[in-house]
Amino acid sequence: MKLFSLTLTSQQHAELQAHLFPGDGKEAVALLLCGRAAGTEKTRLVVRSIHPVAHDVCERTPESVTWPTDMLPDLLAQAARYGWSLFKMHGHIAFDRFSDIDNIADRALFPGIHGWVEGPHGSAVMLDCGRIFGRCVTDVGGFIPLHHVNVVGDDLAYWQTADQSLPVPEHARRVAQSFGAGTYEQLRRLRIAVVGCSGTGSVVIDQLSRNCVGELVLVDPDRIEDKNLNRIVNSRRADAVGGRFKVDVLADAIEALDFGTRVERYPVSLFSPKALEAVASCDIVFGCMDSVDGRHLLNRLATFYQLAYFDLGVKLEADGKGSVDQVCGTVHYLKPGGSSLLSRNVYTLEQVRAAGLYRVDPAAYRDLRERGYIKGVPEDRPAVIQLNSLIASLAVNELLARLHPYRLDPNEEFAIHRVSLSHAIYEHVGDGEPCPLLVRHIGRGDVTPLLDMPELSLKEAA
Repeated sequence: MKLFSLTLTSQQHAELQAHLFPGDGKEAVALLLCGRAAGTEKTRLVVRSIHPVAHDVCERTPESVTWPTDMLPDLLAQAARYGWSLFKMHGHIAFDRFSDIDNIADRALFPGIHGWVEGPHGSAVMLDCGRIFGRCVTDVGGFIPLHHVNVVGDDLAYWQTADQSLPVPEHARRVAQSFGAGTYEQLRRLRIAVVGCSGTGSVVIDQLSRNCVGELVLVDPDRIEDKNLNRIVNSRRADAVGGRFKVDVLADAIEALDFGTRVERYPVSLFSPKALEAVASCDIVFGCMDSVDGRHLLNRLATFYQLAYFDLGVKLEADGKGSVDQVCGTVHYLKPGGSSLLSRNVYTLEQVRAAGLYRVDPAAYRDLRERGYIKGVPEDRPAVIQLNSLIASLAVNELLARLHPYRLDPNEEFAIHRVSLSHAIYEHVGDGEPCPLLVRHIGRGDVTPLLDMPELSLKEAA
């Protein structure tokens, strides 16, 4: 059975909560246009825009709301044009299921919506505590419960529809003891992508699997080499001799651990449409790449599909003669609608362009570099496992802190972590202003060309 989920940003959740619960104890309603990440086994619906139905045009009681449908033609025209889905959301006070009135209303409304725009479409309820549950409604009035609803913001909320709690096996008992059985259940049901499976990525993958994450999607086109063996967890000399893909080595280690984590392997570049589709189907992504254009692409993907994005970077400046000038690392947490790696000045668009040229046409890149038209792209950076492990652990703990807020200070103050071992510095800062380049793409989901980048559609055609 295909699974469906619904994702909102924290700003969208707050807007809906204010409209659905104005303080008079009566029900209210809003309509949502949603982009789609349409996978073969799972479709993620991501909220693109919210359209509140004004209170004064509705008939509202504490148990029901009747609303005019004159908004629908315009919204359905937009949905048909852009390939979006429509969701109806209303509020319940302390009533955590759909009512008989809801069932009748949804069966009357949604077959007509399907007749106008191909689905999925659906209905959701927000409780006065903020929790949301929902369902897709078929063209004949059937109900398919959403697998989960999640809100991506400074905190990460995941509301599952599973009726039964997952048992805690012995190997996971300390995870449940440390962060609670609820956090363990969330981890077991999460689908997380890790892009870049080398130094930091391999440690992130190992820690996520030992924290019993339900599904991991591994993306990296490279093979194990001798130079990798001192910093890729679970790699062996035989892997380098055999030229095995990094994703295969790490996936085999996870499966041998036998904690129940399902693994998908993508030994391709993130610029492959297959890899992008797999990452878009996830709930969370960790970026463990050096390449500027790869990080920029992943930030763009996370905005289109409303993913919580943890970006890891390490830097070791050595002179090759035993002296070290700087040892540092950074973890960025990026939420859709917030600042980006670009607006945080991690890189410039000129550097993105140079890195892209280096990736697709190395000869042209070297020619322009020699002629002074572009700045160089670092091609091989020193790295050591102790620095990689420190930054990877910081990133995984950052995920746990947002699933299970345990810090004394609010998570909004921890958008960026900076660590310098050489200068004995640790600092954390909050998010900046929304990125003007990316904010307009929130929740667009699947578009043609993919991510509005013709290069990606050309790759798919090839």
